[in-house]
Amino acid sequence: MITTLAFSAFVAFSCGWIGMRAVREHRDALAERRGLLDDAAKLLRNARIAFGPDQFPVLVGEISDGRRAKIELIADTMVTRRLPQLWLRVTLSETRECMRPTIGALARPTGAEYYSLVHDMPEWMSPPETDASLLMRGDGRATAWQIERGSALFKSLFADPRVKEAVITARGTRIIRQAAQGEPGAHKVLRQVRFPLTSIPTELVGLAIAEAEALSALLVDDDIVAPVYEAA
Repeated sequence: MITTLAFSAFVAFSCGWIGMRAVREHRDALAERRGLLDDAAKLLRNARIAFGPDQFPVLVGEISDGRRAKIELIADTMVTRRLPQLWLRVTLSETRECMRPTIGALARPTGAEYYSLVHDMPEWMSPPETDASLLMRGDGRATAWQIERGSALFKSLFADPRVKEAVITARGTRIIRQAAQGEPGAHKVLRQVRFPLTSIPTELVGLAIAEAEALSALLVDDDIVAPVYEAA
């Protein structure tokens, strides 16, 4: 009887300790998230950081030519058979609406990419050949020349397996890159979304901004009715 009571007490204590530790680690992880874009803020003028409900930071500022850049982090847990993904999303807004079509590409589409603009575009396009499966879509306004130019740039961008999405619209451009994968132990054992980094490297953010600028410069000086979709 005493042995049974002692064992029950031990089990209860162990479960309570594990629960308290999980709560404490989750609280610490939320606190760490808030500083992930502090270093990246140095890349932008008039930088401002806000926080979403999940405590991931949202950085807004200006690049050197005055255009607005918005840098976000997206924790993707929708695909259950893989580790959580932390996506870096950089949106570059034009100072005025450009006369160009909407065109975009998404790597390794599953249909669960709730953050994707490409899924909402109405016209399918034949994607360039890359190592990863690619979904390429647009708004139906692109000329053959623009599709060819877009395909060439997408082929170059998606040669890097960490690139997830690239989009060109009338009002801006967007690039989504992998920033990190979730920690296996935290995800499989505690079902927590934790990423093994305390800061997003400025080199990664700078690269994404440069890629968004390259997308912006791709389709210019075309007499085309501006599309509906936005990257903002």
